[in-house]
Amino acid sequence: MINPTSVQLIAAVLFALAVIHTFSTKYFEHLAHTQPRHAGIWHLLGEVEVVFGFWAMVLILFIFAISGKHEAITYLESRDFTEPMFVFVIMVIAGTRPVLDLAASTVQRAAFSLPINPGMAMYFLLLAFVPLLGSFITEPAAMTLAALMLRDTLFSKEISTKLKYATVGVLFVNISIGGTLTPFAAPPVLMVAAKWNWDIWFMMTNFGWKAALAVAVNACAVTWLFRHELGHVSQKVDTAVLKTPLAVVLIHLVFLTLVVLFAHHPVAFMGLFLFFIGFTTAYPQYQSPLILREALMVAFFLAGLVVLGGLQQWWLQPILMDMDDTAVYFGATLLTAVTDNAALTYLGSLVEGLSEEFKIALVAGAVTGGGLTVIANAPNPAGFAILRSKFDEQSIHPLGLLIAAIPPTLVTIIAFRVL
Repeated sequence: MINPTSVQLIAAVLFALAVIHTFSTKYFEHLAHTQPRHAGIWHLLGEVEVVFGFWAMVLILFIFAISGKHEAITYLESRDFTEPMFVFVIMVIAGTRPVLDLAASTVQRAAFSLPINPGMAMYFLLLAFVPLLGSFITEPAAMTLAALMLRDTLFSKEISTKLKYATVGVLFVNISIGGTLTPFAAPPVLMVAAKWNWDIWFMMTNFGWKAALAVAVNACAVTWLFRHELGHVSQKVDTAVLKTPLAVVLIHLVFLTLVVLFAHHPVAFMGLFLFFIGFTTAYPQYQSPLILREALMVAFFLAGLVVLGGLQQWWLQPILMDMDDTAVYFGATLLTAVTDNAALTYLGSLVEGLSEEFKIALVAGAVTGGGLTVIANAPNPAGFAILRSKFDEQSIHPLGLLIAAIPPTLVTIIAFRVL
């Protein structure tokens, strides 16, 4: 029998309001254009990255009013904000010009080697190769690289809204499943890998090859579907030459690698980040402006999700634990759309005596649904923040993303449940 406390009930209501708010941001952006007198507040409420942070603040105020200052502070200090901090740092480093130059050079060289239009080949690689690269440089880093390169190439040209949404839908789904080749790159896998003793071989044999196949099929499908438009807008691709000195690129890669290695230790990766800021300041001629604002907004979003999500266990866990293997897969896929997939797998890791089949189904379902909404997977807000300026009214409609993500999600379901 579930007997939630008053704080838990309030947290559940606020969580529901936050989800509704997430799907309503397009409406607030519209109000900002139609009611310029209050455009500032409407723009604020229309920022998806602000939504969960805003409602988390409301929750803390409720806890303060009901239980006092000590309980409110105690609850905040009990939350683990490692993931928001890590995503902030990895976004900034992965979004620097030297790293992007290396990624662009690699992708372009590969694009020229394929027997198709270079523009189409580059589009395919950004949706296939880069998401799989996320298994090694982490999903947030892969999302940042892919989104920035798409923004500066395809999305900088006049393309249809259908192509924009289809691209974002496939990108989000492929990033979510593309990080499952290793046990350290995808947030929902990170939450359980150590406790359940999942190593690289286990991930490759149970998740990796299926995910790689689904990523390739999704990228192929969207490239073929929009082949005429892609061929029209992407006739020219820059010469694949590394524009930044190799030594500077290597130093950036060292920082990126060290941050990934110390991903669970904020005291270490935040120290590394400060050194990194110093290095970029010392050599500004090799840098573009750091994406600090975008990264901070994403970190704020994830921090709000950590605060609000911490009080949802009372209803989420019973739902998951009453399911069999098949039900938990599809249940996790659907629940992921309204809560962070790492939170789902974390709740599963708290339960003892689960079968191996149940564990695999839970994690597979969590990553399958990771592209359906902006809150479904930790890297999604990063891609949203980078690409939103290229959409109408500078906002990606949540319903448009959901519809666009359904076809690649169905491909992923076939890969994980049929193969």
